[in-house]
Amino acid sequence: MKKLAIKSWSQDDRPREKLLLKGKNTLSDAELIAILISSGNREESAVDLSKRILQSVSNNLNNLSKLSIEELMRFKGIGEAKATTIVTALEFGKRKQFEKKQQISKITSSFDVAKIMQPIIGDLEHEEFWVLYLNNSNKILAKHQISKGGLTATLVDVRIIFKKALELFAVGLILCHNHPSGKLIPSNSDIELTKKIKKATITLDLKLLDHLIITEKAYFSFADEGVL
Repeated sequence: MKKLAIKSWSQDDRPREKLLLKGKNTLSDAELIAILISSGNREESAVDLSKRILQSVSNNLNNLSKLSIEELMRFKGIGEAKATTIVTALEFGKRKQFEKKQQISKITSSFDVAKIMQPIIGDLEHEEFWVLYLNNSNKILAKHQISKGGLTATLVDVRIIFKKALELFAVGLILCHNHPSGKLIPSNSDIELTKKIKKATITLDLKLLDHLIITEKAYFSFADEGVL
């Protein structure tokens, strides 16, 4: 059977045919999204609708990944199923990026820590506090979310941190938390908490190697800045 030319396909089907004929790398971001949502609305094709969605976030996929299902559903033609499909696809992309970062098993610098933790907490709109547990060779034994808070702070139970350290027979700890505001300057509570944890590590014969404040594009290392 003779294949139809792409231009003879409906607007909603053209990206899919283009993918089959020319490969995934030839598709624009809007065309990829169009395949996910399958159809547009009465006024727009799937591609045109996808372009409008992208324009609303300055054509930035990272910004798109921050939209909630409810925000996506504000676009005519995007129902709950299509919004869920978009969010799911972007989450897969984020997890793929995270798996690449996970290949770092031995920590040699604050940069290594940031590469691991930025995909997890860098773009969150609330604070989370995590701890990386290391062995004597600075290899990661585990990483755990200790607490999850609001826009400006999260409460940290120090006992949980050390309970997990003892369970894992960890030697070193690296603290990490994000600042949704994007500011990298440690607060007084950040500094006091770090001092409190460092004092406890000495008692338990553990090492507090660093504390990182992480944002979407940068990080602050207590160790690098000489304030640990």
